[in-house]
Amino acid sequence: MIILIRHGQTTTNAQRLLVGRSDPHLTELGERQALALMPYLTGVCEVWTSPLARARETAALAFPDFEVHVKESFVEVDYGDLDGQPVSVISREGWRAFEHDHDAPFEGGESLASVDQRVHAELNGLLADESSLLHAPDRHLAIVSHVSPIKSAAVWALGVTGSTTWRTRLDNGSITTIGLRGETPQLVRFNAVPVLN
Repeated sequence: MIILIRHGQTTTNAQRLLVGRSDPHLTELGERQALALMPYLTGVCEVWTSPLARARETAALAFPDFEVHVKESFVEVDYGDLDGQPVSVISREGWRAFEHDHDAPFEGGESLASVDQRVHAELNGLLADESSLLHAPDRHLAIVSHVSPIKSAAVWALGVTGSTTWRTRLDNGSITTIGLRGETPQLVRFNAVPVLN
C-alpha cells in the first residue's frame, strides 16, 4: 500500500498564504502533527519525500530511523508569481477559472494538469511493477508530500478527472492511503488526521 502524508503546518500555512516552491519550516504545531503520525505508520518499509524542507522535516520526525528518498515528482505545484501571496489575492472568479480549466497554469508557474502528469507517471510505474510496495498488503511505502500531489494521487486511485480535487480538502499532518483491489487502484482512506496529544 501507499501511505501519503501531508506535511505538518508551516509558518505560511498559519498565515493562509499560497505555498508552492517557497521553503518555509514547520511551526511547533507542525512538529507535533508530524510526531502524532508515528503510531499510524506501522508496516512502512520505505519512505519518499518531496525535496522541500517542510516535507523533509515531517519525514525526519515521523520516520527517525529511516533513510528517506527525495522524489521531485512529489514536490508541490509551482504557484509562480502567486507563491507567498495571501489566498485572497485570487478572486472568486479566478478560483472558478482554475477549477474549470485544469490545464491553466498559475501565473508564471505550472498547471495542476502538470502535477497530475508527474504524479501519475510515478504511480503508474509502481502499479506496473508487481514487486513494488503498492502490491504488498502488509508492507507499505510512505510518501511525505503536499496538497496538490496528494490530491492528484487520490484522483489517480479513483480514476476520475483532475478537476475533482477542487471538491476535496486535505489538512496538514493528514494521512491518505491507496491500495489495490486486484489490479485496480483503490482509495482506502482520505484526509485522516491523527489526534494530537
